[in-house]
Amino acid sequence: MPSYQQPSLEAGLAALKQGNYYAAITQLVPIANSKNQSNTCLQAQVGLVMAYARTGEITKAITLCDYLIRSTNPQVQEWAQRALEHLNKVQKRHKKTRTLENGFVAFDNSLATPLVSTTTRQQKEGIPEKNTPNPDIDIPNTTATEPVSIYWRHARRAKVWQPLRKYNSILSRLLALGTFIAIFWVLWGLISLLMALITQILEKLPYVNPLPLLYTNPASLILFLLLVLLGLSPWLLDWLLAKFYGQQPLSKEILYSHSREVLRVTQRACQLRHWPVPRLQILPMAAPIMLTYGNLPCTARIVVSQGLLEKLSDDEIATIYALALGQIGRLDFLVMSLALLVTLPVYQLYQQASTWGNKSDKEIWRWTATALSSLSYGIWCLLAGTTLLNSRFRLDSSDRYAAEITGNPNGLIRALLKIAIGIADDIKKQEHTSWQLESLNIVAPVSHQQSLCLGSIAGYLPWESFLMWENSNPYRQWFTVNNSHPLMGDRIQRISQIAHHWHLETELHLTIPESFPVKPQSFLLQIAPWLGIPLGFVLAGMFWLIWQTSYTFHLVNLQWIYDDWSFMTGFMMIGFSIGTVMRINAFFPEIKPLALQADDQLPQLLTNPFVLPVDSISVRFVGKLLGRRGISNCLSQDLILQSSTGLVKLHHVPLWGLSVTPQELIGRQIIVTGWLRRGATPWIDIQTLETQNGKTINSPHPIWSTVLAVIAQAWGAYIMLTAQSVGG
Repeated sequence: MPSYQQPSLEAGLAALKQGNYYAAITQLVPIANSKNQSNTCLQAQVGLVMAYARTGEITKAITLCDYLIRSTNPQVQEWAQRALEHLNKVQKRHKKTRTLENGFVAFDNSLATPLVSTTTRQQKEGIPEKNTPNPDIDIPNTTATEPVSIYWRHARRAKVWQPLRKYNSILSRLLALGTFIAIFWVLWGLISLLMALITQILEKLPYVNPLPLLYTNPASLILFLLLVLLGLSPWLLDWLLAKFYGQQPLSKEILYSHSREVLRVTQRACQLRHWPVPRLQILPMAAPIMLTYGNLPCTARIVVSQGLLEKLSDDEIATIYALALGQIGRLDFLVMSLALLVTLPVYQLYQQASTWGNKSDKEIWRWTATALSSLSYGIWCLLAGTTLLNSRFRLDSSDRYAAEITGNPNGLIRALLKIAIGIADDIKKQEHTSWQLESLNIVAPVSHQQSLCLGSIAGYLPWESFLMWENSNPYRQWFTVNNSHPLMGDRIQRISQIAHHWHLETELHLTIPESFPVKPQSFLLQIAPWLGIPLGFVLAGMFWLIWQTSYTFHLVNLQWIYDDWSFMTGFMMIGFSIGTVMRINAFFPEIKPLALQADDQLPQLLTNPFVLPVDSISVRFVGKLLGRRGISNCLSQDLILQSSTGLVKLHHVPLWGLSVTPQELIGRQIIVTGWLRRGATPWIDIQTLETQNGKTINSPHPIWSTVLAVIAQAWGAYIMLTAQSVGG
């Protein structure tokens, strides 16, 4: 069962009364589109008019009033006519500024029964709840999902502001040190494995003796090489980015033509820190992106893409450069430059192997390229994974610095959201995630994965409604473990707190619900497989204590427990298996045709702040399949559905031997049936992919989960039995 509250008219009206307009919209939209509760539906529509007007969605409010005028209820008709007159006046009066914050004129309180009791005249509107005719109102889906121009409040910046409290950098230094150690150990493990493999091959060959070097510990050599790379990282990255990404110097004149404020901000910040101005570079990319690298402030580089300069306004570009300046001179700046230098060559190997394999006509070379591409991509993911914690937490301090040096936290919020929009637009135009976006993701200001839904539904849904999950779900941080960037909702919330500290109106009005009806049992079910591992360890400890007590009293002698502690691993594997089995039915419930949601409901399905990924929503979406083609997508790592309302990530489990693979359907219209999940990155677990000509691809998610549980169970049992036989 879902662990969240169903949309409620009472909850929506209560949120409207308290001024939580975006929470009210989230609750009222599903009810307003209902056709079987006419009286309740009518009240929800009136509440939506109020909420839309308060949040600046005046076009939606006017559209909804046009439908309410057709109501068979005369009181509702009269109310809607007066409301429409006021809304049209407000729209004309604020056409240039597009600001409705103080311009929404109160409606007259002349209806019979008040809909919502409020303390202000502006919120007093009524609609009879009893003995009223059932209105026959059919509001099309376009009232909720039709794209409109994106509304920006353009909240002002600070003219005079106080410095923020000094940021505690101890945690960031520890994370940077931990990242360096993680990179070292991953490289040591990979190189040791390669040396052992080469040694075994040479030992089996006749007349060949392995080199003595292969028997040595490579730790000292790896540490030395990493220190050398740290010292040479600025110049090596200059060469890599120029060679494979087309990086070029960015002149101050060109930068000044896009943003006059950037040079002032950069010079002022560098003067305060007694730094030279960093070298400015540009990438010929349409997607907006920024990155910094170097090892010292005097060798720092700030790189932006052409798309960032074109899509952001003057003050927004300045905030992104300030964000870049906030990353320079820190220990994590040095370590992230090293991580970028280590990961880029591996990613280039993946890219070149995929390109070579796609061009090859011989099957043997295609299989060789597929293996090399998959292996290099896996190594790249492993190396990039060492930076996840550091990448997430370092943006907190750089956001603070960008807001403080510019006095423009609202400009930074707009810049981050526009970057997400630009990335989503680039993915739609290219019909796949570009090599540049993925390979530079760990140092980008906004992740390409979090930009998919966030950037593509802009205009279909208020920002606050989408971000409510990301700044209010009590378990949200657990789902960022494999993310390279913090949740955008949390990030904007922190920036908004800076604006509040300076007594500024915020660009977004993020609200947090007063109650969190997420049941702990649902979260425990969500993490059941991983929870089974420590529980297995605890059970193994109890087992050990029981048999030790029995041995002390000469009851039973199980010497294998003392001789081989691998039985602990067996218990943990069995615990993981039991947890996986417990979650399968809830994670993959039966898909009922009558309960399937269509793609035009995607924005509304993402607004509930209380769902967890285990709260599966059965969907049947129609759209275009995007992603990289051929060998570069043999692991199904880049599958995206472009629906009528936005982009959503697709999860598919590859199965060898299929006559048709998802890569072959890229660029075509498809029907996706599966389970929509709301996490740090919303995604759909595919059940089937269907084409217009009848081809169907099944994705065996539940089957593979069951197989994984069985393997873990058998492996755990084998470990315990082997330990027992050895001990005996």
